[in-house]
Amino acid sequence: MSPTNEPSVYTGRLYLYFFASLIFVAGATVIFWPWLSGAVTIPWDAKAQAYSQLGFLARTLAAGDSPFWTPNVFTGHPQIADPQSLIFSPPFLLLALFNPAPSFRAADAVPFVMLVLGGLSIIGFFRDRRWHPAGALVAAFAFSFGGSNAWRLQHVGEVLSLCWFALTLFALARGLDRGSILAGFLAGVLAGFMALGRDQIAMLCIFILAAYAVTFVLGDLSGRLKRSLPVLSAGFIGGVLTIGIPIALTLALADESNRPEIDYAGAIGGSLPPFSLLSAVVANLFGVDGPMKDFWGPPAELIWGPSHLALARNMGAIYFGAIPLAALACGFASLRETRIRIFAVLAIIMLLYAVGSYTPFFGWVFEIPGVALYRRPADATFPLCALLAICAGYGVHILALRGGGMRLVWGAVIVAALYALCVGVAIDKDRFAQSMPALITGAVALSCAMLVLLLAPVLARRAPVALILLIGFGMTVDLSINNKPNESTAASPLDYEILRFGSRDETLVRMRALLAEQRGPDRRDRVELAAIDYNWPNAGLVHNFDHDLGFNPVRLKLFVDVTHAQDQIAIPDQRTFSPLYAGFKSPLADLMGVRLVLSRYPLGQLDPTFRESDFISHGQINSIYIWENPRALPRVMMVGSAQAVNFESLTGSGNWPKVDFTQTVLLESDDILEPRSRPKGEARILRYRNTQIDIEVNSPEGGWLVLNDIWHPWWQAKVDGAEASILQANVMFRAVAVPAGQHRVQFTFHPLSGLWNQLRER
Repeated sequence: MSPTNEPSVYTGRLYLYFFASLIFVAGATVIFWPWLSGAVTIPWDAKAQAYSQLGFLARTLAAGDSPFWTPNVFTGHPQIADPQSLIFSPPFLLLALFNPAPSFRAADAVPFVMLVLGGLSIIGFFRDRRWHPAGALVAAFAFSFGGSNAWRLQHVGEVLSLCWFALTLFALARGLDRGSILAGFLAGVLAGFMALGRDQIAMLCIFILAAYAVTFVLGDLSGRLKRSLPVLSAGFIGGVLTIGIPIALTLALADESNRPEIDYAGAIGGSLPPFSLLSAVVANLFGVDGPMKDFWGPPAELIWGPSHLALARNMGAIYFGAIPLAALACGFASLRETRIRIFAVLAIIMLLYAVGSYTPFFGWVFEIPGVALYRRPADATFPLCALLAICAGYGVHILALRGGGMRLVWGAVIVAALYALCVGVAIDKDRFAQSMPALITGAVALSCAMLVLLLAPVLARRAPVALILLIGFGMTVDLSINNKPNESTAASPLDYEILRFGSRDETLVRMRALLAEQRGPDRRDRVELAAIDYNWPNAGLVHNFDHDLGFNPVRLKLFVDVTHAQDQIAIPDQRTFSPLYAGFKSPLADLMGVRLVLSRYPLGQLDPTFRESDFISHGQINSIYIWENPRALPRVMMVGSAQAVNFESLTGSGNWPKVDFTQTVLLESDDILEPRSRPKGEARILRYRNTQIDIEVNSPEGGWLVLNDIWHPWWQAKVDGAEASILQANVMFRAVAVPAGQHRVQFTFHPLSGLWNQLRER
């Protein structure tokens, strides 16, 4: 795996790698232009989740506020510990710092820049090994704009994790090759940024990088061990410094969140059906990029029969280019060579991991720490395609260096056999006519790829610049056509108008106006956006209004136990109720201050107990119903009496005591120091920011200040500057005991000291 001194006509010609880099950037711009131009935008999770988090981060930083906590979803959420928040994602953080209202186009440019950097890192890796720049260019294109990076572009976090992997591999390999401690430290920092994605791709890529380092050292144990130890130690230090605090915070959140480990039966539902691999041969064989009704690939049950799988159609699409596929076929025998063997072996391992339940392998590795945290082994197609891209580039290097001959013959046979298998499957599933356009396109692409590889040995000797141009043009055209924008990766920006800064969406404008009508010194009313659309639940993060629910796979366990909230609320079935939150008319809804409920469906369809007489109708706007809850309580209340309740029992039974919550707070019995009742006082919000809330209270005989935000151990309180305990009140909210008179109560969020206190108590 160290740089080879194998002689060739291009060795030492740095300008060829530079030229290949320029061609790659130019081709990348062409491929990604539909997104960069703003004609389309990356949809689904990239907007409903990632962009809304970016919007919160940018808006908060521009206001001089802290992004570590948000009141805008789930009655409050610790952003600093959440992997979805982008706080520890350098490219998104930089965008948020310098752009207070990032556009969709600016947000889409982030993965583009990272994909380009990832591709350039692959070229740098090839250059350090003195592998042919034409092969480097093939690998860069296949890595950045092929495979899962192309077909699952909407999973922005996973795309970025794979890009960090390429950057880390380049730095790690250079550090090991040259004994550079600085490169090793940089590799550790880059690996830390990758790990901060805290997704399955990052975990798998860490295993791959570790395997690469171990194999490098074992390749010449006596000669490399002593030189490599300082490099790897520096990398370890760089990684720990990068991830130490964020990972500790996330682990603490995991302990108090809804995310349990996933059992084997739940994980294998995300297995990759082996026949999906044919999408690497013919890009749109199964109709992935068209209307859902035209999709016929696995796991479509009408075609393939019942299965245990729960996999979106684009998760099985891995087309990474005809030239890379043909190069793999031609260079198949060369993958046994020492310099590339580790990547070939790791690709096989990733393939076995990805297919999940279709082999015993995933069952064996499921016991490895960390694997059980993730539910979809098919995510391994991300690193699988990256490894295949490197192997394909090496195949081009071998052809350019040693010539074609029988390699081309065997490559043509393998490619023809794979193509015939695609045709056979289409015929067997009675989809030949439907697949004909894709099959024709695939045949043309594969034929052109074989022609390019036929010319590669001659051009490599006589006109390497022409070979780089030819490959750059071929890869750009191929990936622009076969991995073009589709329903999974591109949508009209108008579809996400609700998330755009400065949006004039009529429903949003009307909702804001209704909230303003009820504004008061003690109020900060919430809304519920119930089953409107996939892109609505996190709109409050962008526009700074408070939604009682939201969109996030990670939620505080306390909130989930009390409300039974799911990670999304896009369709009626996702609006689940709990014993304590039994319907839209509920003491919990009142305590949350849910003033407005908006839905594209009649509320009776979501809640069988709903009665129109209990709410005020504000009609419909753009087919969205707007209802007002006149019983919504203020965000802050000064109450004079307390009642002892067992919160665990109350959560299970849902039998709320009959009390007036403006007069009485429910507390655990140990928190009630004085059982007597006193007249309630007044409370008003002086300042309400993400991590600091100042409240003025005035009470003739004292009592409890109730703040209807979720209780969390990292919040602290002071009364007139003196520390005070925050009690868990009314099952999941906050309360502070306040003496008689006029006082100022301050709530502040302290994640680091809060985490330290939690660790000390264990």
